[in-house]
Amino acid sequence: MYTKILSWWKSKGINDSNHLDEVLNAYKISFTFNSAKIENDAVTYHDTKEIFNHEGVTSYTGDLRPLFEIHNSKKAYEFILKSFDKKIPISLDFIKELHEILTVGTYDNRRYEIGERPGQFKKHDYVTGKEEIGASYEDVEEELLELLEELEDVTEANIIISSAYFHVKFENIHPFADGNGRTGRLLVIYLLLLYNHPPIIFPSETKEEYYACLEQWDKEQKLDLMISYLKRNIVATWSNRVENNRNSTMKKMSLNDFLIND
Repeated sequence: MYTKILSWWKSKGINDSNHLDEVLNAYKISFTFNSAKIENDAVTYHDTKEIFNHEGVTSYTGDLRPLFEIHNSKKAYEFILKSFDKKIPISLDFIKELHEILTVGTYDNRRYEIGERPGQFKKHDYVTGKEEIGASYEDVEEELLELLEELEDVTEANIIISSAYFHVKFENIHPFADGNGRTGRLLVIYLLLLYNHPPIIFPSETKEEYYACLEQWDKEQKLDLMISYLKRNIVATWSNRVENNRNSTMKKMSLNDFLIND
C-alpha cells in the first residue's frame, strides 16, 4: 500500500500551491488538529475546523492558547504553500520564520521575562526528554547548520529515511524554548512535499509511540522506529483516499456485461 500511495501521489504531478492545496484540502485540518493535540490536549477538532473554515469559533469560553495555536498553524500552513510554490529550501531563516508564525502569542510571561521570543533560538537550556536537555543554547545554530548541510544529500529515493533522520535530529537539538514539536513536524511535511512525497498525519493517539521513536534516537542513535512510524502513518493517512480513487476509476459493470460475455 505504501508503494501504491507513492505512485498515486506522483501521478498527481503537483507543481504549484493551488494544486497542492486542492489535494490537501481534507488533510490540512486533520494534520493541524493532531499535531497540536500531541502537546496540548485542550485542542479540539471542532475548533480546528472552525478556524480553518471560518477564521474563528463561536461561544468559546476556554483557555485562549489552543485557539492561538490553531490560528497560527493555519498561517503556517499558508506559509508552507507559498514556500512550496517557490521551492524555497529549508534554512536557518526559514526555520525561524516558521517557528515565529507557529508560536507568536503563545509564549508565557516567564519565558518573556528570561528573554525568550518566538522566532529566536533559545537563550537557555531546557529539559527536553527523560534523559535529554537538547543542544546547549550556545551550540544550536552550529548544530542546525550541520543538519541542514546534510540535507544536500536528500533525493526522492531516500526521502523517507532522510525525513526520519532530520526529524529526530531536529527534536534532539531542540532549538527553541517552546514549539519545537509543532515546528519539527511541519518541517517534515514540507521536506516530504519538496521531494514529491505525500505528507503524513502524526495521530495524537499515537503520541507515546511517537515519543518512543524520538527517545530511541536520543538513547541509541537508531532510526528504525521512526522510519517505520512514518511509513505506517503515511499509509494510514492516505490509504482510504487511494482506494476510493481506485474504485472510482474502475469500469462500472452491469448484469448485461456478464450475460453478453457468457
